[in-house]
Amino acid sequence: MSTMSSPVEFLELLAREAAAVEFEGPLVAARAAGMPADRLAELEQAKTVALRVRALLERRRRRETELSGLYDTVSDLAGLRDLDDVLRAIVHRARNLLGADVAYMTLNDDERGDTYMRVTDGSVSARFQRLRLPMGAGLGGLVAQSGAPYVTANYGEDARFHHTGEIDAGVGEEGLVAILGVPLRLGSTSIGVLYSANRSARPFAREEVALLVSLAAHAAVAIDTARLLAETRSALAELSAANTTIRAHSSSVERAAAAHDRMTALVLRGGGVEDVAAAVTEVLGGALLALDAQGRLLARVGEIDEPDRADIVEAVAASRTEGRSVRRGPLWYAAVVAGAENLGALVLRPDDELVDADQRILERAALVTALLLLFRRTVAEAEGRVRGELLDDLIARPLRDTDALRSRARRLGVDLDAPHVLVAVGDDAIAATGSARQRVLSWATTYASARGGLAAARDGRVVLMLPGQDAGGSARAVARDLSRVTGRPVTAGASGPSTGPGTLAATFHEADRCLTALGALGRAGQGASTAELGFVGLLLGTVGDRGERDVAQFLTVTVGPVVDYDARRGTALVKTLEAYFGVGGSLARAAEQLHVHVNTVTQRLERVGQLLGADWQRPERALEVQLALRLHRLRASNA
Repeated sequence: MSTMSSPVEFLELLAREAAAVEFEGPLVAARAAGMPADRLAELEQAKTVALRVRALLERRRRRETELSGLYDTVSDLAGLRDLDDVLRAIVHRARNLLGADVAYMTLNDDERGDTYMRVTDGSVSARFQRLRLPMGAGLGGLVAQSGAPYVTANYGEDARFHHTGEIDAGVGEEGLVAILGVPLRLGSTSIGVLYSANRSARPFAREEVALLVSLAAHAAVAIDTARLLAETRSALAELSAANTTIRAHSSSVERAAAAHDRMTALVLRGGGVEDVAAAVTEVLGGALLALDAQGRLLARVGEIDEPDRADIVEAVAASRTEGRSVRRGPLWYAAVVAGAENLGALVLRPDDELVDADQRILERAALVTALLLLFRRTVAEAEGRVRGELLDDLIARPLRDTDALRSRARRLGVDLDAPHVLVAVGDDAIAATGSARQRVLSWATTYASARGGLAAARDGRVVLMLPGQDAGGSARAVARDLSRVTGRPVTAGASGPSTGPGTLAATFHEADRCLTALGALGRAGQGASTAELGFVGLLLGTVGDRGERDVAQFLTVTVGPVVDYDARRGTALVKTLEAYFGVGGSLARAAEQLHVHVNTVTQRLERVGQLLGADWQRPERALEVQLALRLHRLRASNA
């Protein structure tokens, strides 16, 4: 057997750096010579090992070339004279080391919010060289925005990127297909993108990505070094202004000390938000607005217009996030906060530019404003508790000393002998969380106090006692206004008017039953009084055992047989009747609502006729049946 058909030949191929396809030659020759299978297997194994060695040598050669290129780049940086020359050298090396058709670099433009072409190598298209990429658009815009490398073997067909007409036209004119882009990073900040691109489809290996990342790191260092040199050149100019800055700082510190003393004195003597606003403008000049958490005006000093609500919300959110005052155009905003709670904002339009110490004055004023608002709220909450306890005592049974109750009411400015209506607010106004329930109670307390009334939480309800005689109007006003506050429909039932402390408990229970009736009658989200509920309202207003017996007897006579039949047999005759009347007597629509066949509805109604009599659908009897069904549902919901 010749040596050319032995493993030695693979060593000779390695020695002369033969192409990978040539390593098949010894095997082809051995098969043609009829070499045994065991020898063929040996040659196959030798070929595999030889190809692995060849690949390793190839990677090492490529790595040596890459390291040489990186070394040259570092050398250029060490002798940095002109930034453009260094960046051009880096882009040129990127093109050569990756064997790419084109290499180029874009830098971020913070003022315009996009990226622009800085250096190109191998480009032939003027349009491509003038491209600007919006953040997030195209491969480069996405790299600049995300700070992560991206690669595509065929950009035009890659749906991961946001294609725009301008970018695709430039890339198409240049003829680029495969593109690799890596970020230029300074610390955690991305300042641009370095690219390598081909005019034909080509996958980029992981080693190529790593190489381009290394070159991008050197380019970022070059850019930062140039920036530092520019900063160094401007240092002398800055030092020349240091004395002026120190004098200005000394003056601002004196202003801050004076402002601190004034605002401390305001708090000690019980001043208000208006006094804080006046103190700030006297120290800093200009005009100032103090706003609450809903953007309502608390105080105004000087000529200043209220900003748009959206601008206030954005600026206050930024101030809370940054923990200091922020500037938006000619205005400075300082959030008024207590812990995580937003209480409002101070908006200052100064006459002159604010230095840091002046900003601290505005921020200290916001802190003092928060303290004053919290103190005002604490006082209001304490008064609210006193008012709530009084109302709770008034609607309790048995009623305690009425003269003492009248005396307590007079101290709160409430005349118990004047006509009052009681409004009960439904559970639909109170979310599951305690904070939401407290918010509703706080609103009710403020609402009632402003009208000379009382509010309290009672039996899972929020109840308001309001002066006046229009129970229905009061219920509708409470439902409407509280719905706006909670952002959800609110049901309110009312009763009255009531005069004297002795009648308030019964009036409250009537209002509570009215609230329940509104839900049972399908009027959730509305406000009404007992008197406005018609026949049902009269029944609800009935007091004593006689009234209860009358209602029970009416139900027994009218729909009792049907209710009893359902209870014994587990049928749904009552439900069928409600559906039948609810759709205006249409068998088909009732069947659709009940999810049964029309024949089933017909059979059930025939059974109803057997139980109530053949004339149950005559107008006068049908009305009684419908009223009885409503009352039956109402009694079931109160059970």
